[in-house]
Amino acid sequence: MAANTPPDRDALFWTGVAEAEEFFMAEDRVHRALRKLTRELDAAAIPYAVIGAMALNQYGYRRVTVDIDVLLTRTGLDQLKARVLGLGYVEKFPGSKGLKDTENGVSIDVVLAGEYPGDGLPKPVVFPDPAQASERRGQAAFLPLTRLVELKLASGLSAPHRLRDLADVLELIRAASLPLDLGAALDDSVRAKYEELWQAAQVSDAEEPPG
Repeated sequence: MAANTPPDRDALFWTGVAEAEEFFMAEDRVHRALRKLTRELDAAAIPYAVIGAMALNQYGYRRVTVDIDVLLTRTGLDQLKARVLGLGYVEKFPGSKGLKDTENGVSIDVVLAGEYPGDGLPKPVVFPDPAQASERRGQAAFLPLTRLVELKLASGLSAPHRLRDLADVLELIRAASLPLDLGAALDDSVRAKYEELWQAAQVSDAEEPPG
């Protein structure tokens, strides 16, 4: 850290470093909230799949996040709310899909089966029913890798404000050494973009020409 860095920014930097270390050791508030949430879902036999950044971490792309994304059905969401609201959870606002774990201070973003990624408009790729599209990995159920990649590609292709989803796929290809032929398992509407990102992922920073 430079000597002329303001003290408050310096403290913020080191706080961020400490929080990242806790995250990658799974000892932070987000991991605690995830374990708490999945215990509730499992105890009530509510089908679900963890998606978003926590799923990326599970599949090999390690990046810090401050919230949890989970796929449910409408019925599953209603069952979850009936079970937990007022008991360590509140709605983000009255009637919202999203919840907040008040014990850990973590937001829980809920995506419903049947919704469309990205711009929300109808497209070949749709959020699936977690009862048919989830796989157990350790103590939680996650969206299968191919479905996660497919949804992120569809999201980034359809919504300019979701370009981060395309970057996530690029970094996941690198981190997890995903094969080119994974594209064969993806919907036709996103396959070309996967192959394009796969080719881009084969170029290391050291090989790139100077800017």
